[in-house]
Amino acid sequence: MNWKTYHFNELSVGKLYEILKLRVNVFVVEQECPYPELDDLDQESVHLEYAEGGKTLAYARLVPAGVKYDIPSIGRVIVHPEARGRGLAKQLMNHCMEYILSEWQAKEIQLQGQVYLQEFYESFGFQPVSEAYDEDGIPHVDMKYTAK
Repeated sequence: MNWKTYHFNELSVGKLYEILKLRVNVFVVEQECPYPELDDLDQESVHLEYAEGGKTLAYARLVPAGVKYDIPSIGRVIVHPEARGRGLAKQLMNHCMEYILSEWQAKEIQLQGQVYLQEFYESFGFQPVSEAYDEDGIPHVDMKYTAK
């Protein structure tokens, strides 16, 4: 499988465009949720991607500690609509967590998940640390993973 990590300055213009297009197509268009997708966190983040035939099928953004939260976080977790049902979301989360725990030597990871995915994130050991709240018209919950 072709999983890759990129720092922002390693992304080609074409790859960055492809990632941003996927994020906008799913988070803004498919979910009918206009929100500021470009939030100035991409430049500080590590971008984890799975591609086949040059097409991004799974992606997440790993934000270092001190940029968004005091601890590293996972965000923009996405699987291309054409690739859903193949188990890529589970593989993506495993790769995200492995990178943060091993490369950054983190003991905790935070994420801001959509409420309908809470059980999915709990299956990786994340626990809710907030009540459900509205974020741009979609119910979200803050969750944290603590390494054992």
